[in-house]
Amino acid sequence: MNQAGVVHRALSPFVYAYDQETVHVRLMTAKDDVREVMLIHGDPYEWEAEREEDRDWNFDPEKEKSWKIERTPMQHNGSDATYDYWFIAIRPERKRVRYGFEVHGDTSAVLTERGWYDEAPLDHPGYYFSVPYVHATDVFDTPDWVKDTVWYQIFPERFANGDPTNDPAGTKEWGSEAPAFQNFFGGDFQGVINHIDHLKRLGVTGVYFCPVFQAPSNHKYDTLDYLKLDPSFGDEETFRKMIDVLHENGIRVLLDAVFNHISEDHPAFQDVLAKGQDSKYASWFTIDSFPVDPSIPNYEVFAFERNMPKLNTAHPDVKQYLLHVGRYWVEEFGIDGWRLDVASEVDHAFWRDFRKEVRAANGTCYIVGECWTDSQPWLLGDQFDAVMNYGLTESFLTCFATGETTVRDFSNAVSRNLNWHSQNVNEVMFNLIDSHDTPRALTRAKGNIDRMKLLFTTLLTFPGTPVIYYGDEIGMMGGQDPANRACMEWDEAKQNRELFDHVAQLIALRKQHPILANAGTYHFQRIDDTKQTFVVERRQGEQVYLLVVNVSEEAQSLSLEGTYESLLDETTLPGTIQVEAVSALLLRHV
Repeated sequence: MNQAGVVHRALSPFVYAYDQETVHVRLMTAKDDVREVMLIHGDPYEWEAEREEDRDWNFDPEKEKSWKIERTPMQHNGSDATYDYWFIAIRPERKRVRYGFEVHGDTSAVLTERGWYDEAPLDHPGYYFSVPYVHATDVFDTPDWVKDTVWYQIFPERFANGDPTNDPAGTKEWGSEAPAFQNFFGGDFQGVINHIDHLKRLGVTGVYFCPVFQAPSNHKYDTLDYLKLDPSFGDEETFRKMIDVLHENGIRVLLDAVFNHISEDHPAFQDVLAKGQDSKYASWFTIDSFPVDPSIPNYEVFAFERNMPKLNTAHPDVKQYLLHVGRYWVEEFGIDGWRLDVASEVDHAFWRDFRKEVRAANGTCYIVGECWTDSQPWLLGDQFDAVMNYGLTESFLTCFATGETTVRDFSNAVSRNLNWHSQNVNEVMFNLIDSHDTPRALTRAKGNIDRMKLLFTTLLTFPGTPVIYYGDEIGMMGGQDPANRACMEWDEAKQNRELFDHVAQLIALRKQHPILANAGTYHFQRIDDTKQTFVVERRQGEQVYLLVVNVSEEAQSLSLEGTYESLLDETTLPGTIQVEAVSALLLRHV
């Protein structure tokens, strides 16, 4: 057995409190090296001895007693190219537990916090990993409502122009030219209100808005005033009406804010430009030297954008200003959550305070950060509930949209992603196939609608909280921004209604069958790189659902045990089934 390939530490996501009663434990072992893992676990104060007087809780080497343990098999929970993942959920009676691993490969050994042993040492629990106590306040309290939410991302300037009277100067006729960084088409809050029926027919239950605050650009990520709505979108009365209409139709509201940087035209930065180091805002920014010179620039910025000076979020005044912003929109307008731009470049201390502030205003406020890489430092329960799962986005796209990777590559990526996050996070992870920052998925698929359908089928039957970028449901295309930010196509004759119906059906099935969302396990039952097919089992107790996927350009036959009902066309499929090229079946065992 490759002991060097066995990985565990007593911290999340290897061990964590899932809820006030349940502890989740994970172990990584070298791929195909281990056949079985038993969890050795017990109360650190409970002993076994022949004499009653020797069973007291305290360790005493003079007494003939041994630590009282249980051995429980762990479940194989997926694999990637390097590791196998093992999982178990236990419910310690007294909310505390010591534990280790009895690992069986071509040899057997026991892993403890102190290292490896041929047999489990039971003379003292101090050898073992520890969960000292499960405190309710330490449980990662992600909002339950998010687990059932399907999001729809709206780029406000390009969704719909409902009120031409607030159009900025030079506004173009809707869709009259290609999207650019400088042009405007008049999208606004009234446009969202006018098209609430589109959202209802699609079945989404949350809308994520790109920034709506006052800013000079069409994307609004260069904020001028966090406490004012951009007048080109409408006034506070219309904004409040839009939120009310969405809420009345069972649709939550997620706002977008960028606290990493502001517009160079923001009054604070303009004051620094005018007064230099004498400005009371000079320490709001990280400035190398004075006078400030935007042509260099000699101050820290987002990327290399001199028009977006980076804020010093560790400064007390900056922090209080931005924390007030976070709380204001929750309290005054009843928004349901925040998506935070460039979140990984803001200090952790700020985000810890931000979570406390907005959760004080709304105890179920959802907080999702824009982080493009391994995000575990932000996902420990004290900062974000989730991140935009861009790492997995690319795995969906390269398997189903472009065909660059195999189904085995996809299963490896999924297993790694799910096992590298706690289940609390997985259930609310912000899963997407594209956004305002990436080429549209259909463009990546070179316009192939079957591949787009497959992307939606796999996304909308995956754990977490899925996100649909506006227009994807009707077949809109577009490359890297700004091409991916075109005006929404409202002429139904130019929409792909078959794709729309497919997405709406999948959303409805996700609602009707919670196992397809977050109520059931997610396990790759079968993977065939030759046929380019795989089968995912979703299970809750005795209820079993299968997602059968064929990525290849040819129809494929698969044999299944038992009889299944197809949820997409309500037919019964016994025994051998046929899966058409570039398609999927969604089955329920009957």
